[in-house]
Amino acid sequence: MNIFKRLFKIGQSEAHAAVDKLEDPIKLTEQGIRDMKKDLDSSLKSLAEVKAMAIRARNDFETYNNKAKDYESKAVQLIKRAETGDMAADEADRLASQALVKKGENEQHATRSKAERDKFELSVTQLEQNVRTLRQNISKWENELKTLKARVKVSNATQKLNKQLAQIDSSSTVSMLEKMKDKVAEDEALAESYGEIANESKSVDDEIDKALESSSSSAASDELAALKAKLKGNS
Repeated sequence: MNIFKRLFKIGQSEAHAAVDKLEDPIKLTEQGIRDMKKDLDSSLKSLAEVKAMAIRARNDFETYNNKAKDYESKAVQLIKRAETGDMAADEADRLASQALVKKGENEQHATRSKAERDKFELSVTQLEQNVRTLRQNISKWENELKTLKARVKVSNATQKLNKQLAQIDSSSTVSMLEKMKDKVAEDEALAESYGEIANESKSVDDEIDKALESSSSSAASDELAALKAKLKGNS
């Protein structure tokens, strides 16, 4: 009985081919663990059945062995009775012989039961080892599955981020930034140009106003001098 015939599907060539084709290894691992648990259940059932047969064989051996000893004891008692005269010698010999025949039959049954017991106990030992191995493998693969799931989660997140970063056109981004810098420089130069124009317009206006203020002051001075001359003439 090969209880490891489906030990782990991911270890089979078909599973390896599936992984190579980028099929989901987590699902394959989970299926493999489910198969191993089924094998474990089957092994536990077989172990219980073989243990029961070993117990039965051990009990049979003890029973037949005790019966053989009992028949031997009865044969001895029959012979002793004949020796003490409590029983006819011929009858004692006849019954003692039959007791010894029964003893031999039970010894044969005891020998057969002992051989079956030894065989079943060996099978029990092997099945117990298989069960331990299955349990260890299940525990091992369940722990590795947890690690695999965590790694896949991190890998998917990293892949998604890298994909998003890869989709960004660095050259177009740089070009866009250069255009923005040129636009800002143009706007700054235009603003400075308007400022200079505004300053130039303001200077012309100031000059005009200053010139007008000078003319007005000169006219006022002349008018004042004329007024003073008129007052002197009147006096």
